Amino acid sequence: MKNLEELIRSGKATVVDVRSPGEFMSGHVHKSINIPLQEIPERLEEFRSMNNIVLCCASGNRSGQATAFLRQNGIACENAGSWLDVNCYC
Repeated sequence: MKNLEELIRSGKATVVDVRSPGEFMSGHVHKSINIPLQEIPERLEEFRSMNNIVLCCASGNRSGQATAFLRQNGIACENAGSWLDVNCYC
């Protein structure tokens, strides 16, 4: 996780929060983008254009599902777990 922390701190990560829009609006990582888990299959091309993708959610469960799906589709990414943990790195 140390390299992931450094990537996030450097600002070179694309932090994608896969929670619902309502959850995202109640608090999120600065400069993160919100792509809810259920929208990921229809937005694969958007992910293909991103670099250093780091996924987060409330607990790490949904971001883990998103990570597995994206990797199955040839997209490199990392699961950072809870957005609150990621927020500590910023």
